[in-house]
This record gives sequence, C-alpha cells and structure tokens, in this order.
Amino acid sequence: MKRLPKLGLLWRVALAIGVGILCASFVPIGVAQGIETINQFFAQMLGFLIPLIILGLISPSIAEMGPRAGRLLGATVLLAFGSTLFAGFLSYFTCQGAFPWLLSSHDLDAVPTGGMASLKPYFILEIPPLMGVMTAIVLAFTIGMAAISSHAPILKQGLNEFRDLTYRIIRRAILPFLPFYIFCIFFKIAFEGQISTTLTLFLRIIVLIFVMHILLLWVQYLIAALVAHKNPIRLLRNMLPAYATALGTQSSVATIPVTLAQTLKNGVAPDLANFVIPLNATIHLSGSILKIVACAMAICWTQHLPTDLPTYIGFILLLSITMIAAPGVPGGAIMAVLGVLASCLGFDSEQQGLMIALYITMDSFGTAGNVTGDGALAVILDRLYQKHPSPPLQTPTTTSSTH
Repeated sequence: MKRLPKLGLLWRVALAIGVGILCASFVPIGVAQGIETINQFFAQMLGFLIPLIILGLISPSIAEMGPRAGRLLGATVLLAFGSTLFAGFLSYFTCQGAFPWLLSSHDLDAVPTGGMASLKPYFILEIPPLMGVMTAIVLAFTIGMAAISSHAPILKQGLNEFRDLTYRIIRRAILPFLPFYIFCIFFKIAFEGQISTTLTLFLRIIVLIFVMHILLLWVQYLIAALVAHKNPIRLLRNMLPAYATALGTQSSVATIPVTLAQTLKNGVAPDLANFVIPLNATIHLSGSILKIVACAMAICWTQHLPTDLPTYIGFILLLSITMIAAPGVPGGAIMAVLGVLASCLGFDSEQQGLMIALYITMDSFGTAGNVTGDGALAVILDRLYQKHPSPPLQTPTTTSSTH
C-alpha cells in the first residue's frame, strides 16, 4: 500500500488554523477550557526551554566564528550583518508608514489582545525557567568568546554536542507540537468571536511583506550591479533558480548547491563562492529579519504595544545576532528569537503564538530572500576580491540553519 506524503510544517500549521477555527463553532465550554489548559502548559514549557535554546545555539555559533580566513571572513561577516540590519530597518520604517492606513483604528479595536480573559484554563502549571532571556544571551556570548580565546577543543566539542541536543529538542519536542499550539491559539480567538478581523489583518500583512521582499532584492542587486559594473536584471535573473529552490526546501543550507551554481553563473570566482555562499547561508538573514520585524510590528500595533524607534533599534540589533543561531528545520528561526521578542517587546505566550503562525505562513519567502541576497553579496565581495586577492580559501564549516 502506497504511503501518503508527509505534510510539511507550513501545511500542518495551515490545517491547525482551519481546524481550530472550525472546532470553535461547536465545542462546548468545558472542552474549550481543557484545550486552553493544554495551551497554557505548552506555553510554560516553551518559556522554560527558550533560555536553553538560546544558550545551546548561540554559544557554538560564536565559537565557530574564530579566525579562519582573516580579512575575507571579516568582510563577509560585516557585509552580511550590514545587509541584515538594513533589511530590519527597511521593514521598520516601511511598516511605520504603511500601518496607519493598512490597519484602521476599527480593525485594531476588534483584534484580540494579550489581556483577553473570557476563556480560562482549569489550572496553570507554572514551570519557571532556569534563567532569564537576557542572562542566557549574555552567558551564551561569554562562553562562545571564551571558547575562541582559549582554543579549547574539548569545550568546543561540548558546545557542539549541546547544540546537537538543542536541535533534537526543537525537532522532537517542540516542532511536532507547534501545529497543536497554533490550533489552541486560533481556537481561542475564534471561540471568542474575533477570528474574521484577525485573518483579514494576516492577509494584509502577508501582502505587505511580500512587496517589501521584492523591494529589498532590487536594492541588493542594484548595489551589487553598481559595485561590480554589471546588469542588475541579469544578475537577479540568474539567481531565480535558487529562489525557487528555497521556496520548496525552506532551508538556506539545503539550497547551497543551487545557490552556489547560480552564483558562479554571475561570474563570481569559484574559490570565493565556495567560501562565501556556505558562510552566508548561516549569517545572512535579510529576508528573515525583514519578515520578523514586520510581523512583530503588526502584532505590536494590534496589541497596543510600543513601536517607538529606540525600542526597535535594540530589538533589531539583538535580533540580527541571535538569528545566526537559527537551526536547520522549517520554522526554526522563529524559535531562536522568541526570547528576544519577550525581552525587548514584552510579548506574552499568546502573542508569541500569533508570531509563530504569521512567521511560518511566510517561511518560504524569507528563506528565498536570504539565499537570493547571498548571491548579491557574493558579487560585491568578488569585486573586492579581484582588487585585493587573498590566498586560496577553504569552505567554512556551516551549522545547519534555516531562515
């Protein structure tokens, strides 16, 4: 008997949203409270695991960023970080200009907020985390930098094993239950009669983010074309196979062979491309940060949370660094930044659930934006490499990451 194809995370989340909305129309209040009790338990478990996820992913990522290729490594990291920051602030200022007319005041008043309390759980089992989010971030950076300076192979091996364990926790204990968590969130919203407005706003935000992604890619390739004196349309057209592949794989690392092949078609030197493309698959996150900032802005607008520039400067800077640790599973990047959303923007478990649903709905587009942007950065670095050639490079070891 032929086995049915396994549904991807995106389709499971979409199914969970639909089933949650449907069940809210006939489930009695007693069962609804039971669903909310399970929802609260998962939220508590997630809060407990977030600091450990941050520690387990960021520390080994920093330890692996030790000196490997000197000047070119520094140039690649700075360029990728600058591109990621640019995308984050592009998203922030675009949303600040678009949301006043995209999200009307009537819509905002109808959207559920973190304070809604009409559906209560039977009980809440509190599971305090071992440490706060900021403590975990600072500790992760401290351990990672210590591993670089001490050249301790056993410590680095231990960090890598801790990262593998963290990947296993995410794959086996979190992601399989994410669709049910999304089901609970949307069940509660629908049960309280606020689903139509929420879905309408979701659609508007998705369209806006897609437009911003196209704009970002044009800016990246116009800059690359100006630096390298090449045709931006031709450069971008050559990268379309990588874009299409990323839409299907939802993983920057899984798309590396295609990204590399198309980058070579843009005239980038093979030894440079072999170094830059795998590295950027881990550290260049322009498409993902654009999407996360826009989703966070939308939820802040609808939940009446602050959206001032000073708050988002710190959020975007911390987000740019934290997302480097994003693991190699579809939707994994959002798990790495839940702690930043809580510490910088004050997101509670329900707002984090909405954020997960919004992010995963557009996960493919963020990944496609990342890998296509990698090609633009490679063209820029190739121009610098031709002016200032360096010794032959080895391909860096990249962690398995998805954006």
